[in-house]
Amino acid sequence: MKKAYHLVLIMMLCGMLALTGCGKGGAGDSGEASGTAAGGSASDSGTGLKPYKITLVYPASAPKDLQLVQDEMSKYLTEKINATIELRPIEWASWDDKTNLMKISNEPFDLLFTASWFSYAKDVAKGQFVELDELMAQYGKDIPGILGDDFIKGSKIGGKLYALPTKKEFGQGFGFLLDKKLVDKYKFDINGAKSLEDMEAMFKTIKDNEPGVTPIVSSKFTNTWSAANYDGIVANLAVPRGSKELKAIDTLEDPKFIDFFKRMHQWYQNGWFDKDILTSDADQGMNMIKAGKAFAVAQSLKPGKDKEMSVTTGVDLVQVETAEPFTTTGDAQGAMLGISRTSKDPARAMMFLDLLYNDPKLLNMLDWGIEGKHYVKKSDQVIDYPEGVNADTQTYPNPGGWMFGNQFNSYLWANEDPNKWKEFEKFNERAERSIALGFAFDQEPVKSELASIANVEKEFDATLRSGAADPEKIIAKWKEKRKAAGFDKVKAEVDKQLAEWAKANQ
Repeated sequence: MKKAYHLVLIMMLCGMLALTGCGKGGAGDSGEASGTAAGGSASDSGTGLKPYKITLVYPASAPKDLQLVQDEMSKYLTEKINATIELRPIEWASWDDKTNLMKISNEPFDLLFTASWFSYAKDVAKGQFVELDELMAQYGKDIPGILGDDFIKGSKIGGKLYALPTKKEFGQGFGFLLDKKLVDKYKFDINGAKSLEDMEAMFKTIKDNEPGVTPIVSSKFTNTWSAANYDGIVANLAVPRGSKELKAIDTLEDPKFIDFFKRMHQWYQNGWFDKDILTSDADQGMNMIKAGKAFAVAQSLKPGKDKEMSVTTGVDLVQVETAEPFTTTGDAQGAMLGISRTSKDPARAMMFLDLLYNDPKLLNMLDWGIEGKHYVKKSDQVIDYPEGVNADTQTYPNPGGWMFGNQFNSYLWANEDPNKWKEFEKFNERAERSIALGFAFDQEPVKSELASIANVEKEFDATLRSGAADPEKIIAKWKEKRKAAGFDKVKAEVDKQLAEWAKANQ
């Protein structure tokens, strides 16, 4: 009788343990939500894993052959990790509205593109992304070695990793893309051009000799100039490049900032900017260059940017770098993929990420499509369009390889420098690191003040950046309204968080 009693107790205990184990699965869990074997990795066979569909959401136009590429990737992923893939590109113009709806409605999906300039910190604060440190340790063991310490450090918020950055240029170069045919026509020395003064001589020549051609399109150059000279935090508070002291300044009071915008005002008066400068962007600039109506458009630069853009636009371009590369936290977080809290299998999503970093075959399918249809190989690492296909007729244009995995594994095009990735390594090594690299400002304590300051900024920022008005007059009015919106409180909070971060990272 006693044995029977103990047997019943043991059976009841086993049943309770089984139920407890079943309760651990679910969205956001890093365990075995759909049969993922503990301790597995993307390099393991998919044997033993239940089938799972991974959803990847990223900003891009849907290409004609999206389904073909998706199917090909799914075949490969089934062999690797018993998963299929749904590629879900969303137009840039619709991105905010559509992704916000996905988040609010708790729609299940796995991977989402994010960036410092694309709501990364805000989404982390709202709990949108799964913490990745443990997941990466289990299912993405190769990733830290591929990315390196600087990329990992710069991608964390509050000491934790919530998204993985693309391994690409670690920092930004700054300058212009130019129409090569006009550079050749006027024999401009682009190798010797290193300053704004050098560019001004070119702009004057184009203005004087090319009726109907705008010297420079878009006020984006003012953004790239700011990024080249300041590690921006919030509300025009920034750590100046080259600073030895971890302290934020108000750029609206910095003589260097004011002098630059005086120069932009002069450019505007010279008639060097396009008539739509307040609203035009880099895409409009490229379209105008393609139509023979513009000479230059400002860009953040990297080695071979001109060749990449020549492939995608079908226009011969050359680049001029007017500032040495600079790396801030924003650059480290410039292109990332995070795992959504609504993912049904975060472990499988991490396995997929691991493949994007260490499996060239999968990455190049996502980047370029299907070999023989969307590209042909000229050698192991070099590709070109198939016969009869060009930039205008391709059916799977690159969605933006800079958004995914290890860009150093991406194929090069026939017109690109075969040493491009070696040049990237040199570029990354020479990029100056901000003293505040890794610092991320928590806006929550001053969010209402920042909302008011953002409204003030809308009133003045675009006009200042267009060069259309006297910068000193605009800045004076801007500062007055900004102070009333709570700027001093924001400045005090930035100073406090910087001091705390500096102490914690000594």
